[in-house]
Amino acid sequence: MRRPLPTDAEVREILSRRRTRPAPRPAPRAGKALTPLIKKLDEKFGRGAGALEPRWREIVGDRLARVTRPQKLTKGKAGQPGVLELRVAGAAALLVQHQSEDILARVNLFLGAGSVDRLRIAQGPVKPLTEAAEADLAASIADVPDELRAALARLGRATLSRSNDRD
Repeated sequence: MRRPLPTDAEVREILSRRRTRPAPRPAPRAGKALTPLIKKLDEKFGRGAGALEPRWREIVGDRLARVTRPQKLTKGKAGQPGVLELRVAGAAALLVQHQSEDILARVNLFLGAGSVDRLRIAQGPVKPLTEAAEADLAASIADVPDELRAALARLGRATLSRSNDRD
């Protein structure tokens, strides 16, 4: 035999007799909750080589940008200057080594004074994107919100440069 459902008045009476806990607050949005942590990490570890890559051509000039790519930025301990690792086409390593002081000065101008004091050169193939590929990438992410645009540009450059290495 089916039990009849209570009426609205009966439901209110039943609920008024029961002690209920207030509904739990919803969890904060992830972006809002992580903002203080991200700010502290940024202060502690800096922006890294990913911040250099989109503007690398402006920082070092066309000639060096064709044969180099920032690969890793290691921050020094206890506020000491860090080390920038560059991927350099084999034949240009000597050129980069001779221009290291100029490169360091330009990188420190971009990242802030005293950010980097040494270069580490890693020889290997460097195939920067063509201007057409760079323009296609910029056009494909033009509609993306500003918060995601830089990350997607880095991902696109990395993906396209790796696919160029396989060709």
